[in-house]
Amino acid sequence: MAIAGIVAMTTVGSSAQVPGDRPAANPRATRSVVMARNGVIATSQPLASAAGLAVLQNGGNAIDAAVTAAAVLSVVEPTMNGIGGDLFALVYDPKTKTVRALNASGRAPAAATIEEFKRRNLDAMPYRGELSVSVPGVVDGWSELLAKHGTIGLDKALQPAIRYAKDGYAVSEIISYQWKDQEATLARDPGAAATFLIDGRAPRAGEIFRNPNLGASLELIGKGGRDAFYKGAIAKAIGDDMARRKGLLTAADLAAHTSDWTEPISTDYKGHQVLEFPPNTQGVVALEMLNVLEGFDLKALGHNSAAYLHLLVEAKKIAFADRDAWLADPKTTPPEALERMLSKSYAAERRKEIDADRAAREYKPLAIAGSSASGEEHPQAHGDTIYLTVADKDGNVISLIQSIYEAFGAGIVAGDTGIALHNRGALFSLRPGHPNTLAPGKRPFHTLVPAMVMKDGRPWFSFGVMGGDMQPQGHVQVLLNMIEFGMNVQEAGEAPRFRHSSAGLALESAISPEARFGLDLRGHRIISSVGAFGGFQGILIDPKTGVMMAGSDPRKDGLAIGW
Repeated sequence: MAIAGIVAMTTVGSSAQVPGDRPAANPRATRSVVMARNGVIATSQPLASAAGLAVLQNGGNAIDAAVTAAAVLSVVEPTMNGIGGDLFALVYDPKTKTVRALNASGRAPAAATIEEFKRRNLDAMPYRGELSVSVPGVVDGWSELLAKHGTIGLDKALQPAIRYAKDGYAVSEIISYQWKDQEATLARDPGAAATFLIDGRAPRAGEIFRNPNLGASLELIGKGGRDAFYKGAIAKAIGDDMARRKGLLTAADLAAHTSDWTEPISTDYKGHQVLEFPPNTQGVVALEMLNVLEGFDLKALGHNSAAYLHLLVEAKKIAFADRDAWLADPKTTPPEALERMLSKSYAAERRKEIDADRAAREYKPLAIAGSSASGEEHPQAHGDTIYLTVADKDGNVISLIQSIYEAFGAGIVAGDTGIALHNRGALFSLRPGHPNTLAPGKRPFHTLVPAMVMKDGRPWFSFGVMGGDMQPQGHVQVLLNMIEFGMNVQEAGEAPRFRHSSAGLALESAISPEARFGLDLRGHRIISSVGAFGGFQGILIDPKTGVMMAGSDPRKDGLAIGW
């Protein structure tokens, strides 16, 4: 019997190793938690993680390492991000014992009016192309982070990125797959094709890719600082290219750009202060979901059971209905909407609407006296984004996210800059009266949300889950994995996830047949979706020992590493 059992174990199913085959026999993770005392970094690319680690080992702090790694990611993961995009960050300063939020997202061009789009016979925002481009905020974000919290300048922070752009790097597996998927988009624009295609095709995994024009742009920024991008030759090149295309973005729009430091928003979930980013991002969605869910005994339902997943999906529907109705630029998001969405009493009211045995077709959004909720959905966003987090021995912690929205953004490259411009303006509404209605100088609604969790006034967990609409859904799933089910930082990020959208409920393959059946019985429309479940990076800091524990999602090419 023993021999037969061994034969069965070694011959049935895939030849790939499963987690239980590892010495630690952990069935919930394919790799170990990375543990360190001096510093740790988790990003979606090993080259970026290595560059950030080198900064830490050479005496730089977490913010120096984060900007260095983010710059490398802007080169080696061009499908997801770049200096033509936007950035948000949460930064914990151990000197002041406070967390500050940096909004480095750009605004609509001065010429971007509803009337101008009507003149062009458009009744909805274009999803790609020159009219979808808003001001990029990444470079100013890097500059602000280093000026306020770093110890090095852009000249040093950009060196690894410049080297990879000019000398080349080996394209990673997942990025090559995503790149291949965008060949047709890139081929439509001569500048994009010349920059990102090799003989008309995407680079293959392991192939060396160079973007010397981007390297030259980064060198200009390294020498001239953020003004080289917003007021110098790069700004002129972008403005000239947009004018040639009859776009709206000008060099003057770039020159007017500023980032803003603000305060994070938060809620308490069972003794954990969960910090998210305020509008114009969707950070409040995760907090509203947590507030709704804390009234249920989730642990008793069992992890990823049908009953458990059903409640999470219904809470998501409620929070997204409120999101689509009210979230926009901080200046146009009604203060009452944000206050109510953060309110425990409001969450208790919404919790009563959930039927534990039946999926609702829809939930009405929050009503505000004197205002009309739109109910207009934001465009469904898979989101092409990078997330990274870094912590150091002195207590500095940063949670950073940057993106060009869709893969290769607007699908255009500005002149000979090597820069793919983002299409974040596509998220504006052209419906008059909506908080997210297009207007000159206005920030669009954003899907990007870095997160951080505090315990007893100190950082406990810095994390993010990139992926458009997946982000708040992923935040909640990862947090509950840790707080309710005791998973470590790697297990929590690897655990099977769901993603709900107006199209239906997508479930990763490791979610059990019993759970799928139970969700189907409750009326959920189960759909197939490959690779749309986001990418997690996270760092947990042990409050007793100070040991930093990092995890990196196998859904990405990433790496957590420390010293």
